[in-house]
Amino acid sequence: MQNIWEKYSQSKLDKMEKFCNSYKDFISNCKTERECIDFFTNIAQKNGFINLEKALAENTKLKQGDKVYSVNMGKAMLLMVIGSEPMVKGLNIIGSHIDSPRLDLKATPVYENNELCMFDTHYYGGIKKYQWTALPLALHGTVVKKDGTKIKVVIGEDENDTVLGISDLLPHLEKEKAKLEIKGEDLNVLVGSKPYLKAEKDKVKANILNILSEKKIDEKDLFSAELEIVPSGKARDFGLDRSMIMAYGQDDRVCAYTSFCAILEMDKPKTTSLCLLVDKEEIGSVGATAMNSKFYENTIAEIMNLCGQYDELTMRRALNKSRMLSSDVTAAYDPNYPTPMNENTDAHLARGISFNKYTGSKGKEGANDANPEFIAKLRRILDEKEVFYQATEMGKVDVGGGGTIAYIMAGYGMEVIDAGVPLLNMHAPWEISCKVDVYESYLCYKAFYTL
Repeated sequence: MQNIWEKYSQSKLDKMEKFCNSYKDFISNCKTERECIDFFTNIAQKNGFINLEKALAENTKLKQGDKVYSVNMGKAMLLMVIGSEPMVKGLNIIGSHIDSPRLDLKATPVYENNELCMFDTHYYGGIKKYQWTALPLALHGTVVKKDGTKIKVVIGEDENDTVLGISDLLPHLEKEKAKLEIKGEDLNVLVGSKPYLKAEKDKVKANILNILSEKKIDEKDLFSAELEIVPSGKARDFGLDRSMIMAYGQDDRVCAYTSFCAILEMDKPKTTSLCLLVDKEEIGSVGATAMNSKFYENTIAEIMNLCGQYDELTMRRALNKSRMLSSDVTAAYDPNYPTPMNENTDAHLARGISFNKYTGSKGKEGANDANPEFIAKLRRILDEKEVFYQATEMGKVDVGGGGTIAYIMAGYGMEVIDAGVPLLNMHAPWEISCKVDVYESYLCYKAFYTL
């Protein structure tokens, strides 16, 4: 299969670079679920999407071409563009997740040990713990006070701002072990060493709490907070040829951004177009903001009702006849680590969006296995639109595999397949994508909405 760079005209290269520059701005500034949803909401409103809550309050009757969105607890979102055909014939759905592996502050995170103040953390999602030491880290999140006041926190991103970090053991003291074993309880973030002279005990902790109080945050407020430790820094071009992007959180915000951009361009589609942006995929898709939540089903029911198309059986039929791309990233073949990978079947950078016919692990356990009839329809529309794509798996049969939200939506009986951007360094603090793959994913999602 030929490298895409050899196929691009100068005009397409220019469009691709412009798109990827916008993507880098997004991924640099949206490092939590709430930051992503705030960004998407702002852009959606500017592009004519109306809030479902407002539509319900005013009993707005929706029609073809109308655009509507709904936000779930500030961390998940549904966007829909109403098509000309009745929804009972099915919807075109793209679903991505906006949560990424990270460290979360515990409910009582601040403590002092040997005159150093630390934040106690609990890691979220699958990480290699050693990758998070000796790394500049930032604090992002929201603190909610008892009166409902919300305080947004971003510390460690401005070039003149301070950064945080987790210390590492020097190699001179690590000779008894080939490699220091880092456990979850060891991922404590160092935040201070200066004492507060007016305090009687735990003076360094007292100083940190005093700094937080200047931001109107009390120690007890940290119980009702959502604070995440993430890598500090912006997305950057990667490689001497600037062909790649290095950024935190590309799993799976690269697919979220590209699918969101695709639905923005839907005007008056034949088939109703739906973009799902979900939370908690990295921990099993459980919880009120996850794909397993009834929020999405309930929201679809509300929108169908405003279109005059709702009853329970009609909604069930609509979901059953829908088509979905579970837009999630996959592992790109890495020549540095060939042993667990299969060069013939794994995704490769610069070959386009990656389709995983089935996920799961080993004997396809936990997999969604896409029907060939659905894949044939996708091949037809992608070839017509001249979109570059590749058929892939993730690692060798007895080694690799992974899970996405595909199996959840397949439970409705709809056609589902995984389709996303190949990444190097997946789940590491800094992941690597290829610019042409990012752009081709966007073009794929646009084409899918016309299916």
